[in-house]
Amino acid sequence: MATARELDEFLASIDKRAFLRAAFSTRDDDAAMDLVQEAMISLATKYADKPREELPLLFQRILTNAILDWHRKRKVRTALFSNLSDFESSDPEGEFDLLETLELEALSEHLESAETQVQRMQILTHLETEISRLPARQREAFLLRYWEELDVAETAQAMGCSQGSVKTHCSRAIHALARVLKAQGYS
Repeated sequence: MATARELDEFLASIDKRAFLRAAFSTRDDDAAMDLVQEAMISLATKYADKPREELPLLFQRILTNAILDWHRKRKVRTALFSNLSDFESSDPEGEFDLLETLELEALSEHLESAETQVQRMQILTHLETEISRLPARQREAFLLRYWEELDVAETAQAMGCSQGSVKTHCSRAIHALARVLKAQGYS
């Protein structure tokens, strides 16, 4: 059984990665934050009696299910309703400023030149865009395997599919990302 401290440490160690995973999947930062918080609450209330070793996989499964439920609910809502705010910018002038959405990594500022930082941020921005364009299952498998660093068996368990499916989804995601980024001039 995980102690309260171990549970707190685990949740603190995964919050940023979990948020980015949910944000990639939902393309909505507010919804992503809600989903991660709900998954953390669910883990803490329903599975606090589980051993510490089981927490990462349980959390990934809870978050995956929450994201899938969010997509299902959104699909139904979108089919029934259309919000006017979906068609206009949040800016009164109707302009979207990409710079407002980007954050530089604080740790790398003093280690790299400004040019290197800009190049790295451009690559990361392109990569994030392309990851968000992947089909849902490929994106999920890719993020679990390479972002969360789960092995094939853990990823399969978190996604509720076979290990062969995980390998197929990851392979397709990697090839799609490589193809698109190579076409954009990245090696």
